[in-house]
Amino acid sequence: MIITTTSNIEGARIVEYLDLISVNVVIGTNFFSDWMASVTDIFGGKSSTYQRKLDDVYEAAFKKIEKRAEKLGADAVVGLKMDFGEVSGKEKSMFMVSAIGTAVKLSK
Repeated sequence: MIITTTSNIEGARIVEYLDLISVNVVIGTNFFSDWMASVTDIFGGKSSTYQRKLDDVYEAAFKKIEKRAEKLGADAVVGLKMDFGEVSGKEKSMFMVSAIGTAVKLSK
């Protein structure tokens, strides 16, 4: 499955636009992750704990987009856009990624 942020695919011709597909993935952090990030914030440096969480949530969104496209019989997804957000409240922290793209059929 080809998934791209561009509106076309070099060397291929889009013959049918199947549907707009979107997904949202939310992943929670935990007390330990939040505590380690606060220590990193005080002393500086990278938060590898949060980085792993972000990598996980982006990968999950990418896989969900691919699965939805496959269910539609698509050959590719074009125009993929991914957006990151944070959901917080009541001393809880979660990361959210929203992804949207267009499932298409390509000429054979």
